[in-house]
Formats: sequence, C-alpha cells, structure tokens
Amino acid sequence: MQISAGDTAWVLISAALVFLMSPGLAFFYSGLVRRKNALNTLMMTFVAMSIGSLMWMILGYSLAFSTGTSIIGGLSAAFLNQVGQLPNAYAPTIPALVFASFQGMFAVITPAIISGAVVERMSFRAYLTFFALWSVLVYAPVAHCVWGEGGWIHNLGALDFAGGTVVHITAGVAALVCAILLGPRHDHKRAPLIPHNVPFVLLGAGLLWFGWFGFNAGSALAANGTAALAFVTTNIGASSAMLCWLVLEWYRSGKPTAVGAATGAVVGLVGITPAAGYVAPWAALLIGMITAAVCFSVLQLRSKTALDDTLDVFACHGVGGICGALLTGVFAMKALNAAGADGLVAGNIGLLGLQAIAVLSTIAYTAVATGGLVLLVKVFMPIRAGLREELEGLDRHAHGEEAYHDATAIGTLGGAVVFRLESLKTAMQKHGLAKPEEFERKAAGQ
Repeated sequence: MQISAGDTAWVLISAALVFLMSPGLAFFYSGLVRRKNALNTLMMTFVAMSIGSLMWMILGYSLAFSTGTSIIGGLSAAFLNQVGQLPNAYAPTIPALVFASFQGMFAVITPAIISGAVVERMSFRAYLTFFALWSVLVYAPVAHCVWGEGGWIHNLGALDFAGGTVVHITAGVAALVCAILLGPRHDHKRAPLIPHNVPFVLLGAGLLWFGWFGFNAGSALAANGTAALAFVTTNIGASSAMLCWLVLEWYRSGKPTAVGAATGAVVGLVGITPAAGYVAPWAALLIGMITAAVCFSVLQLRSKTALDDTLDVFACHGVGGICGALLTGVFAMKALNAAGADGLVAGNIGLLGLQAIAVLSTIAYTAVATGGLVLLVKVFMPIRAGLREELEGLDRHAHGEEAYHDATAIGTLGGAVVFRLESLKTAMQKHGLAKPEEFERKAAGQ
C-alpha cells in the first residue's frame, strides 16, 4: 500500500465539501421554519458539528470501522488510537487519518438531519443528549454493518456507495420515530406554518448540492474514474429530480415554487447517493425522477395525517434513501464499477433482493434503537420545550438571543426616530399610551 498524493488531496477536499453541507443544512432548515425558531434551528445543526466530530473521534470511528463482530466494531481505535498516517484496508492509497476524517463528516451530518423533524418543539438540551447517544449507538453500528469489514450487510453483498442506507434511511426513520414520540406542535394545523426566509432555503440547498459532490464522488476514496462517474450521476440525479418536482407541483397547484425547487434537488441528491458510483448517467436521470415522484406523493399523503414531521424529513430523506437503495438493485452495472454488482437491468434480480434485506433490516434496527433512546433521554430530562417557550419561540427561551430584531422605522416621536423594537412597551408607557395602535398612530403623526 502506497500513498497517492492525488488521492489524498481529493479525499481531503471531499471531506471539506461534506463538512460544508452542515452549514448548508442549517440554512436550508432554518429558512423553512418560523422566524421565532430560526436561530434555534440553526444551532441544532451548527452545534452538531462539534458534538458529532468529538463522538466520532472518541467512539464512533472505532465502532464503525475497527475489527469486531458482524454487527459492531471493537474499541481498538477509540480516540483514534493507532489511526495514523499510513493507509489501511479501507483506503489503500490515502492515510488512515484522512479516511477517518472523511467518514467523520458523514457521522456529523446524519444525526443533524433528524433535527428537521423535531424543530420548534424539542428541548435543546434533550436534543444534544439524544444526538450524542444516537451517533454512537445507531449510526456507528449501521455503518459497520454496511461498510465495515466483517459487517453482515457488507458480507451479504448489498451495495451502498455513499450512504443511502447508512445516512438517509437511518436519519429518515429516526426522524419519523422522534416525531411520533414527541407529538405534534401545539399549534400544528391551527396556525400558518409558512417558511420565514425562502432565500435561506435556496442558499442551503445550493450549499448542499455543492457539498454533495464531495459526499458522493469523494466516496470513491481516490481521484479516479469511479469518482468521475459519481460526480456526473450526482449532478444528473439532482437536476432531473428538481425538474420532476417542479412539474408535479405546477400540475397540482398551478405554480412552481422556490421551496419546491430546493426540495426536489435535495430529494434527487438523496436518491442518487447509494447508486452514484454504480450506475450510468441515463440511470441517474431515471433515479432522480422516480425518487422525486415517490417522495412528492408521500409528502402529500403525510400532509393529510396528524403526523407532525416538521420539515418532512422522513418523506424526503427516509423515503428518498429507500428509493435510492432499491433502485441501485435495479440499475447497478458491474461493467461500470468492478467493486459493485449487476442489478436487474443487467439480468440479476438477486441484487434487488439483497438491497431490500438491507433496507428492511436498517429500518427495523433504527426504529427500535431510536425509540429506546428517546424514552431513555425522557427519563432524565424533559424532552419537549414548555408550552410558553414553544408558542413564543425557542430562540429567546433556549438561547437568550433572536435571529432577527425588527428595527423597521414607523415614524418619529418626541423628535426621535421610533423603531419597532423590544422597547415598544416601555415607549408606550412613557407616552401614556395603552394600545400599540395608538403608539403607531402618534409616532406616524396622525
């Protein structure tokens, strides 16, 4: 095993691209919530960048990629012990530390995805506790089963190029379980839940798309033809899914929306992830379209139920990951990647069956383990924010800050410009006014 400077540089750059996806996810999520919870939503992902990195260093990497059983790795690489500058079996042309760093970025963003289902109502302290436990007890074992040497799904022959099963199915199913156990927001279906900042949504989706090139193409772990294939299929999958989503939205409501465009792109990126390095560009086009159509339909069905998955994490990531994993079993071709296998279109129906086994087992383990962790956290601390905090917004109550200060000038009063600030009540009292309308009229000179 000899280190390649080109491969090392590419995977380091890819790791940085995947890291950028976390701020992208933060913007994407925060733009979709109401302004009173924008900062809290950003914090759920931003702080995850720290906790996820530390948990990966302490235990996660070892449990995922060190020698152990067919279900979970051992502790020989805890605290990155003996993970150094020489290559290992997983990536023979790059230092083991580079491989560990790249995989660590996946471990950071995966549990952060779950936050989209519980924003606007989950206690910040409970979320951080759950995040730390979930990253070690759910993400790491699934990563070992699917990607680790000796992992039973890996030995089975199921394919997951960059995390359709490990990342998106686990995050989507966990999001569904958390949403059910937490229950709906108090004003769910009783108050308009309109995205407060659509430009944030587009910015976040753009950053995610950009970072996803590292997510998928970097998973080749070398600067080679497989990386090139994954790069191209990633872009095609996202593009076709966005267009399909907009057409469906246009047909259903008469208008294509910016939020729909962003959501469609992300869904396409999710769907192509497990197949990126195993399928041809034409197959990526179909995977993007099929995944978008299925996720769009599930999202419409979810809206008719009482389930409060705030940002539809299960419909987008969970269902998207399931579609991508199964479609890998349809479109994969060994002629494109010798490390893969032939799928249904190449005459091998068996791979589709293996993909289904991997999907169902991942769903079952994730659902049971996530439910247990939520109940465990609930024993030690309140898992939901209080009614007052939820209705007034978690920004101020959880962090003592606000994402925005409404400083719109409404006129002059006593020779000074008056702004709509926190001091409104104080200003009203100072001028002997009982109602906000009287204050605004007087400030406007009426």
